[in-house]
Amino acid sequence: MVRAYIMVKTAAGKSEALLEATRSLPGVTEAHIVAGKYDIIIEAQGEEVYDVMHSVATDVRDLDGVADTRTYICLE
Repeated sequence: MVRAYIMVKTAAGKSEALLEATRSLPGVTEAHIVAGKYDIIIEAQGEEVYDVMHSVATDVRDLDGVADTRTYICLE
């Protein structure tokens, strides 16, 4: 099982709506609004790296109101 964290920067006023949208995506195990450079942190899982990078990261990036994302694959 591959786990990753996806940092999401949102457009102004979009964090709460995007939080609910991201939580409903397949592969997302947790999502939280945070303070800092990014607005939402998502924990995602998949069988292979491709599953996480293609499915989850691409689905998040395509949501309306997402300004930027960074994906970090766990190495442990």
